[in-house]
Amino acid sequence: MIQNRFRNIVEELKGQIKNVFWSAPSCDSEACGGSVLLAVSGGMDSMCMADLFYETFGADAMAIAHCNFNLRGEESDADEAMVKAWAQERNIRLHTVSFDTVEYASSNGISIEMAARELRYAWFAGLCKKRGYQAVAVAHHAEDNAETLLLNLVRGTGLKGIAGMKAVSPMPCSGGPVPVALMRPLLS
Repeated sequence: MIQNRFRNIVEELKGQIKNVFWSAPSCDSEACGGSVLLAVSGGMDSMCMADLFYETFGADAMAIAHCNFNLRGEESDADEAMVKAWAQERNIRLHTVSFDTVEYASSNGISIEMAARELRYAWFAGLCKKRGYQAVAVAHHAEDNAETLLLNLVRGTGLKGIAGMKAVSPMPCSGGPVPVALMRPLLS
């Protein structure tokens, strides 16, 4: 039952992506053909999303991207090891990167949170453009959306901020004439 609902949600989001603002570039990678790049931190939400994708669509329909921001010492390394092992057990394409997030934040005069956001989204966009992934899927869900809405209201938002997150949107930091699609299949 859950897998059928998840399949329907993902297929609807892929249709929005394909029909509205994105078409896959030609590439020579084995990833071409509409697979989705999943942003997997190792936390419960992203692991749940990864498992749903795997059980619903199989390994060939997805790839995993994991960022190690080196902010929590051994815990960050343990998350990376867990995600690697999970992907390898299922024969899922895996991309990993390690960032010096503190240095990036310091040299750009921004918060650690903003630095991590900029680093990950730029890397995700580059992977999508290089490997031909159809979209990046993140595990934002209804509670995240409510939190975003409340933060926007506290900061004094306009109409755009009141709407909260959309299930499909251009990815921040994706740049260029063809934006990279960001999908949130757990949002509803």
